[in-house]
Amino acid sequence: MQNFPTLSLTASVSNLRRLAIIRLIFIAVLLSALAYAYLATSVDLANSIHLTMVALLTVLTLLTYWRLQQPWPVTDLEYFCQLLIDITGLTALLYFSGGATNPFVSYYLVPLTISAAILPWRFTWIIAGISLLAYSLMLFFYQPLVDFQPASGHQHNDGGFNLHILGMWFTFALSTGLITYFVVKMANALRQQETVRVNSRENELLDEQVLAVATLAAGTAHELGTPLATMTILLDEMEQEYSQQPLGSDLKLLQAQVNYCRQILQGLVSTAEAHSHGTKENAVIAAYMQQLLDHWQVIRPDSNYVADIDESCQSNSLEVDPTLEQTIINLLNNAADACADNIEITVNCQHAALLITIRDHGPGIPLDMTEQLGKPFVTTKGKGLGLGLFLTHATINRYNGTIELHNHPDGGTVAKISLPLNTTPNNDKQ
Repeated sequence: MQNFPTLSLTASVSNLRRLAIIRLIFIAVLLSALAYAYLATSVDLANSIHLTMVALLTVLTLLTYWRLQQPWPVTDLEYFCQLLIDITGLTALLYFSGGATNPFVSYYLVPLTISAAILPWRFTWIIAGISLLAYSLMLFFYQPLVDFQPASGHQHNDGGFNLHILGMWFTFALSTGLITYFVVKMANALRQQETVRVNSRENELLDEQVLAVATLAAGTAHELGTPLATMTILLDEMEQEYSQQPLGSDLKLLQAQVNYCRQILQGLVSTAEAHSHGTKENAVIAAYMQQLLDHWQVIRPDSNYVADIDESCQSNSLEVDPTLEQTIINLLNNAADACADNIEITVNCQHAALLITIRDHGPGIPLDMTEQLGKPFVTTKGKGLGLGLFLTHATINRYNGTIELHNHPDGGTVAKISLPLNTTPNNDKQ
């Protein structure tokens, strides 16, 4: 199903509300003009098409205000349709009010300018074309306002095509082209600049959060070193004392787990040193992923997985450091925690990118948690610190990659990682 682009949530509502206000102002001006026509010329407005069009525009405005109270997102297509309705209403009013001879004809530039400032260029060019076509047709096809035809000055004959009207049309066409091209360019430049600024700010905040977590981890690692060393000594003594008793096997298991904890802390220090020096290893993807999966199987022997590593990974390489392995293992652990059976892993290289997909058959991501995932101290497991996905996002961003998490239609969660490939080592990359 195609999803139409959506304006940012706050901006979309504000822009649609402003459009409704502009429409109300236009309606008020129209009513004032009709009131003047009635008082000055005694025009019969009882059966006037103008009142009908004003009533329709008023109803549309009220419906727009009702729509603003709904939780639905405002798409570019919806905003485009709103502007088209305004253009259609204006065209109908102008047709029964002198066509191109009516001073209100320049109002076509208002929806065009709004579109140029807000909507993608394709929509703006369509609005420009429709407005220019409507203006051009009303040079020849319209109902004149007989009571307002001047006796001298800029006399508009039956053809409505004298030099003055032609000059007005040319000015409108020139304004339409300039607005459509240059205002769209300027609006796009501003949007891109704002996007860069927002992304830069988000990256700064992410770096600050990662630094805070790293500082906490470094302090914790230092504090854990002493009790782990003490536990190692005590377990060695207890293992020697109870080696011939049933308790001995449990002590060996505890000793192995303590040693594993010490290895993790040593790896943390080594990773920090490697990262500070920008050290990365250039690895063939197929071999790297197979080694990573073998390592993970040792850590999680209770997990069953099916891995499909495409042949394209045999001839492509990637610069890696220990944080990338930790990131992928973290996603594998999440899948195993959800459902340890039949974890599906696919790895392939295409379009100059490494694509890793991990799917589990667990309960999936709760809908109320989808917007919070990836933020620090947010977890769906009911246990743990909630830092795994946060650090995963930070690492993937550092590799200029992307990560997507979503529920599979048949159940379970799908994690997709995309990383740009490199074919030669680049140890200068930070």
